[in-house]
Amino acid sequence: MAHIIDITVDPREAITSACDVLADGLPIAIPTETVYGLAADATNPAAITRIYETKGRPRFNPLICHMADLAMAEQYAIFDPVSRALAEAFWPGPLTIVLPLRPESSIHSLATAGLDTVGIRLPRGFAGELIRAFGKPLAAPSANTSGKISATSATHVQADLGSKLKLILDAGASVVGVESTIVKVEDGKLRLLRPGGLPAEDIERVAGQKLHRAKKASAAIEAPGMLASHYAPGAAVRLAATHIDAGEAFIGFGSMSLPGAEKAATVLNLSPEGNLAEAAANLFDYMKRADASGAGTIAFSAIPDEGLGEAINDRLRRAAAPRE
Repeated sequence: MAHIIDITVDPREAITSACDVLADGLPIAIPTETVYGLAADATNPAAITRIYETKGRPRFNPLICHMADLAMAEQYAIFDPVSRALAEAFWPGPLTIVLPLRPESSIHSLATAGLDTVGIRLPRGFAGELIRAFGKPLAAPSANTSGKISATSATHVQADLGSKLKLILDAGASVVGVESTIVKVEDGKLRLLRPGGLPAEDIERVAGQKLHRAKKASAAIEAPGMLASHYAPGAAVRLAATHIDAGEAFIGFGSMSLPGAEKAATVLNLSPEGNLAEAAANLFDYMKRADASGAGTIAFSAIPDEGLGEAINDRLRRAAAPRE
């Protein structure tokens, strides 16, 4: 199993050990404020290949490249005025911006799935310090088997990918709990490719324009998290439940219970107070707990489709989608 280093105990050892493993072209699991990431050198094709192999991820699904600061990001991508305004307002933080690659960019085409654009994010805290110490961008999708529930703790990563990794860095539970929001500017218009940890309303306020949503049925894969089936537990997922069948796992939201909940295999509540930020932080962990109950189906009560609720509902719809 992977060696785990608690970054709160010895952050310098964590950075030194991580840089050594990354320099060998191997992926490591790192904590970010959104979810845990499976990180490797974004300029090294062998390292990027190992990300895809470790996750079992299709190679047409591009990877987000994480940078230490805006100056580093500018070495690899071209910023338009709207994208720059968003970067200055929300970086570091849970926002990914898809940008045109610079012709001289050393990010390997395996990380971008051959596209002429790259999704860039600046993570908060330790991950940014690690990237600065390593000196190169890190390609880092979520640290989980492709299509399954994302990891929000080192324990989640160890249980899923521990046998395939050399190193996991542990910073406790992810604060945001869902992946970054992904946006892209095209012809001056701002598109939402994936709702996430930064509410759309905040982005619209800074951009001074509405976000255009991708059409779900026809959207090409331009960014992570756009596959129809994603974030899926082993159990089936039933949304906007109005009752609970005996033996189902039940994940609620707010103070309202549902008929039949007393016969559920397990009952969890994303936020008894109806707080969407708390619900987002708990989402993937509670999905894993419900899946571990052995229930054949996980039933979710309705979640308001506003603010962070848009990201939560996006993850739930993809978790509930038909699977191959």
